Amino acid sequence: MLRIEGLNQYYGGSHILRDVDLDVQEGRANCLMGRNGMGKTTLLKCIMGLVPIRGGRILFRDRDISQLKPHERGRLGLGYVPQGREIFPQLTVEENLRVPLASKRSAGIPERVYELFPVLRDMRRRRGGDLSGGQQQQLAIGRALVLNPEILLLDEPIEGIQPNIVKEISEVIRRLNREQGITILLVEQKLPFARATADRFDIINNGNVVASGEMDELGDDLIAEHLTV
Repeated sequence: MLRIEGLNQYYGGSHILRDVDLDVQEGRANCLMGRNGMGKTTLLKCIMGLVPIRGGRILFRDRDISQLKPHERGRLGLGYVPQGREIFPQLTVEENLRVPLASKRSAGIPERVYELFPVLRDMRRRRGGDLSGGQQQQLAIGRALVLNPEILLLDEPIEGIQPNIVKEISEVIRRLNREQGITILLVEQKLPFARATADRFDIINNGNVVASGEMDELGDDLIAEHLTV
């Protein structure tokens, strides 16, 4: 469904992503893992068109989307939940959810957003900045779901989230993947959450994918070499 071929990206003179190859199969839940500063967030931003690439291709359903603008990629079926949530704090919950609808000129928030996150319905008139961290994360995921994406990219969705919401977010991601058929590409460093949520892993180290496999193949040797601090 989503294929990255020989992708390179630079920040100034720093070579951040180096000939990255990545294949995300339709219907799977992939977790992109690695220590801080290895290029995971940058890769998601490249996929969404938020930062430019200097080489390689990004293919979505065999279409080269490397030069498309972020909103064009969203219309094609890519949803993105950024690290740090990036909601609009002065807008209400409902206004935050309506922001993506402008790209498709659609007026309605899908009912499934409120079914997955009932708290968003209860707080739809409240400003986003007044929500707790966990509620803001639910809002960020709900906002990405408004356009009914075929693949959902999530960048560390449980960072700074209280434990009871962590469990809920894991259950929602599994439900989206296994019941609703949305393909998942998740960036996460916390092993228990990654194991509970994803069925495949890709490890990125120094800007390149160095290991991939089924989640039950993620052994102590790979964890010690690439994930432990």
